[in-house]
Amino acid sequence: MSFFPAGYQPVYNPSIPYVGPIYGGLGSGMSVYIQGVVPPEASSFFLNLQCGEAEGSDIGVHFSPRFDDGCVVLNSCQGGEWGSEERTDSLPFSRDTAFEIVVSITQDNYQVKVNGQDHCTFSHHLPFERVNGLQIGGDVSVNIISILGGTVSSEDEAANLPAISGQAVFYPPVPYTLNIPDGLSPERTIVLRCLVLPEAYRFSLNFMTGSQDIAFHLNPRVEEGELVRNSLLDGNWGDEERDVSFNPFQRGQYVDFSIRCGSEGYKVFVNGKHLCDFAHRYSDLSQINTMIVDGHVQITYVSV
Repeated sequence: MSFFPAGYQPVYNPSIPYVGPIYGGLGSGMSVYIQGVVPPEASSFFLNLQCGEAEGSDIGVHFSPRFDDGCVVLNSCQGGEWGSEERTDSLPFSRDTAFEIVVSITQDNYQVKVNGQDHCTFSHHLPFERVNGLQIGGDVSVNIISILGGTVSSEDEAANLPAISGQAVFYPPVPYTLNIPDGLSPERTIVLRCLVLPEAYRFSLNFMTGSQDIAFHLNPRVEEGELVRNSLLDGNWGDEERDVSFNPFQRGQYVDFSIRCGSEGYKVFVNGKHLCDFAHRYSDLSQINTMIVDGHVQITYVSV
């Protein structure tokens, strides 16, 4: 099995009920990220990590907030038979309120965070490697679904892969330093989801070398509506590049970065759309081993 970098393709605003694939299946270290809104009159909703997309598939974990009961119900289902139900003693969701769910897969269990806080765990009742589908239903509106981490077995799968390789870091503080193991290389992709703060003026993503040169400086200027790109080599800034075809950086809005390193330069995608390119000015990509995020932004997750 090989990994073919396919960029970053989250699912935006799916209709509910939703059923979709997890290409390559689950693996330890992977995570499922869901952002949505609970409607004012909600009674319950659910997400199932299941073995396929067909009705009646086995379910590795059933996660269901119940607003009338004030709890979250967890369970599994095999051969049409539900297991022993588990209920939490708290409900970290509110009606008419947005939420973020992260389900991380370990060798022993599913670990669930809600709005950045640890909420519950659920032991594996069937092999998580069999789980290759996601179902969402009930009283909920979903803005984004992201599958973080994973491998695929063919280039045909990679063409539609809504996943990235490597484990994600969730909700780190800013400024944030990301170490890039073995440095950059052609076809390596870094993804970042963040919230542009309501008072934002600017923020930056700097790809740096061990000598602290900035090989690629990516600097959204929110107030000016511009995206500055540059490099800082041997203490000297190069020529600025500013032209972009559109401006996705608005105060109070989430942005999804996918930054792909190629043999000739970087390709920057934001919210699934190609935004700009930046030609390499530092040739030894393996020395570009750090990304620093700073400024008026809140990170939801980042992965390399």
